[in-house]
Amino acid sequence: MKKNNGNHDQYLIDDFKLEESWRMFKILAEFVDGFEQLANVGPAVSVFGSARTSPEHEDYRQAIYLGNLLAKNDITVITGGGPGIMEAANRGAKEAGGRSIGLNITLPLEQKPNDYATELVSFKYFFIRKVMLIKYARAFVVFPGGFGTMDELFEAITLIQTHKMKPFPIILYGSSFWRNLSDWFRDELLSSGLIAEKDLTLFNICDDIEEVMNLVLKCIND
Repeated sequence: MKKNNGNHDQYLIDDFKLEESWRMFKILAEFVDGFEQLANVGPAVSVFGSARTSPEHEDYRQAIYLGNLLAKNDITVITGGGPGIMEAANRGAKEAGGRSIGLNITLPLEQKPNDYATELVSFKYFFIRKVMLIKYARAFVVFPGGFGTMDELFEAITLIQTHKMKPFPIILYGSSFWRNLSDWFRDELLSSGLIAEKDLTLFNICDDIEEVMNLVLKCIND
């Protein structure tokens, strides 16, 4: 008897077959929809972080504050549209009367759109959503998070490092969380010649939301 490994429909990449090449048109359509809905977004910052951060956590409160400050400076807040840090940043922007965009990913188990995105764009494919999160941002602010957060962070760093994208601030909030990773970059990657010294300048680590805002505003106003 063939073992049932769950819902095979959720494994989109594995499920491509030659006779199903028509799916490429769905992918193209999702790109077009995203481009059309975000075409006039204006200055924007993408905020990342864990979907599992609770409203009682200090990071959640700080993400609300960041969203609030961005909105008051007429900067659009873009998040992945889910709960946790994404919800908090969208909430701060919405409560300040700003533009609050959620780029939600359709997942079989975890993520549902939060209630604070005034504009919601849904995606089936992670790679399309990642393009939208990067393409329309003038800066990234990355709160502590898990694999998804790390994926977005390393994607942005790689694109800037390889000159596939114009440099913009990548700001890691919370030194107690990010310090070990930064030290590992220096102690392991740099010391082994796997990255260059200048690659360590592709991101900033901040503990103060006001400092985060100053870095964002400097980039946008330059």
